[in-house]
Amino acid sequence: MAEQKEYRVPQHVAIIMDGNGRWAKKRFLPRNAGHAQGSRVAEQICEDAYNLGIKYLTIYAFSTENWVRPKEEVDALMNLLRKYMKDSIERSGKNNMRVRVIGDIRRLDEDLQQSIRRLEEVSADNTGLCFQVAINYGGRDEILRAAKRMARDAADGKICPEELTEEQFYGYFDTEGIPYPDLMIRTSGECRTSNFLPWQLAYSEFYFTDVLWPDFNKKELQKAIEYYNHRDRRFGGV
Repeated sequence: MAEQKEYRVPQHVAIIMDGNGRWAKKRFLPRNAGHAQGSRVAEQICEDAYNLGIKYLTIYAFSTENWVRPKEEVDALMNLLRKYMKDSIERSGKNNMRVRVIGDIRRLDEDLQQSIRRLEEVSADNTGLCFQVAINYGGRDEILRAAKRMARDAADGKICPEELTEEQFYGYFDTEGIPYPDLMIRTSGECRTSNFLPWQLAYSEFYFTDVLWPDFNKKELQKAIEYYNHRDRRFGGV
């Protein structure tokens, strides 16, 4: 009998939650109904991911490019994020979940910034799932902001650019201290990363599914992990 490979659960899963609008359109509902359902699915997937043994989960909630959407939709998304952040304060304590927001939150309204800081503060010592939410996040923007911070430190004599390592540079990123994703999932059939974690995803496995995000569930997450288990991760080696 052939030796059975050990089943591997990815330590860090990143998800591009795509298809909320199309899900709503198929049901003759406003796009905002799709976003609301997508938010509920995100809550459930956090629980499912932790129960499956995943330690880090990062979701793409709102990108730097999403501001060009109609104002009505953007306003609805911001209100949904407000509710999500406030509800997450209680949820994070109940589920022992540490929540961290990545992205440039300075463009967000002050009340939303305060909710984010409060959530990060109250969940900082939790030891369960490490949950990262990307809000006003763009990968190129993150790299640029990291480079600017590094340049300021170099100008102040805090670092020597010639001696800078990849690990030290990563310390300037929003995701500093978080391991790179092992698996990236994108729903709704689109096959691109859309400026999501370009530095961090350099050696991640990509899983694309036609399932719309509001229809994504534990079974679909398990399918993605099964796909991951069939990948041979060599990281440039043989």
